[in-house]
Amino acid sequence: MNSKIWLSAPHIGKTEEQYVKQAFNENWIAPVGPQLIEFESAIDAYLNTSSFSTALSSGTAAIHLALTLLNVANGDEVICQSFTFCATANPITYLGATPVFIDSELETWNMCPVVLEAAIKDRIKKNKKPKAIIFVDLYGMPAKIDVILKVASAYGIPVIEDAAEALGSTYKNRKCGTFGQFSILSFNGNKIITTSGGGALVSRTKAFQERALFYATQAKEPETHFQHQYIGFNYRLSNVCAAIGKGQMEVLETRIAQRQANHQFYEKLFQESLNISVFKSPNESYQPNYWLSCILINKTASFRSVDLINHLSNHNIEARLLWKPLHLQPVFKNSPYYGGSVCEDLFNCGVCLPSGSNLTPNDLLRIAEALSKFV
Repeated sequence: MNSKIWLSAPHIGKTEEQYVKQAFNENWIAPVGPQLIEFESAIDAYLNTSSFSTALSSGTAAIHLALTLLNVANGDEVICQSFTFCATANPITYLGATPVFIDSELETWNMCPVVLEAAIKDRIKKNKKPKAIIFVDLYGMPAKIDVILKVASAYGIPVIEDAAEALGSTYKNRKCGTFGQFSILSFNGNKIITTSGGGALVSRTKAFQERALFYATQAKEPETHFQHQYIGFNYRLSNVCAAIGKGQMEVLETRIAQRQANHQFYEKLFQESLNISVFKSPNESYQPNYWLSCILINKTASFRSVDLINHLSNHNIEARLLWKPLHLQPVFKNSPYYGGSVCEDLFNCGVCLPSGSNLTPNDLLRIAEALSKFV
């Protein structure tokens, strides 16, 4: 049987290995060290704006810290995009707060600004003004960021940008990961670059970065003994993992170009299809990294998403459904939801196709043959 073609496999080179060996040779194994500082500096330089990064153990940890720094507490409410992975919303519950889920709009699949404003008005009417807003740049596609920020500003609500999937994407020539009071990045094994597991909190000010680092390292006070006035967390990324990230940052633009080329491959493959459409940028203001290339199956087609996924699986090719909206997840069944059925319809009709930056020409040929046979 042919080797497995994964949805989004890690893509590691020799430089990453050299930086890891350097950390070992110099005994920088603890969660501090020069590679960690250099990795954070590389992130800030790449984002090219007023950004102060704190490398952490995961993107989930970054959201948790952002909410903590915004003083979200037990009994508060936080507005959250429904069409996303559970890690966007789970940290809200860590703090005893309640997520309020918002439907998507069809152009970017992200938080609908119209529904967002309606939800804010209704929560205020119920004397439950949201403490924060978390929007997502889903699958690397920037949200309608200007409008979301305008709505949030009108009601004085701070914004967190979940750019876990969008490192390298731009909105109106500004990089994702630089919007809102805080942004978060993910370097999980399947992301556009990886540190094996890891993430970053991107703060707009140095003061917020310093406070994030304080909480991420067990909230130790600057005393000669171990003194703690606040509950902290063990969230710092290790220096060894940061060494991988340092090497990955050096090839980030290449990885983005390879993912974008995969998307162009799918657009060409399905350009004559009546049953399948490829998810793409609505206009030039949105420049996605196309972390994952996604398709929608026409409701009138004789096959469904799971049929296509099973067919590809039979050819040893991984594909998967789009994220199941969080307001449909049993664990969030009691959380408020605003909107219609946009994100639910997307979930029912969508498929993520293999998108790794290390797909070979032979891999693409196998994918094309398998998809052509099915369609």
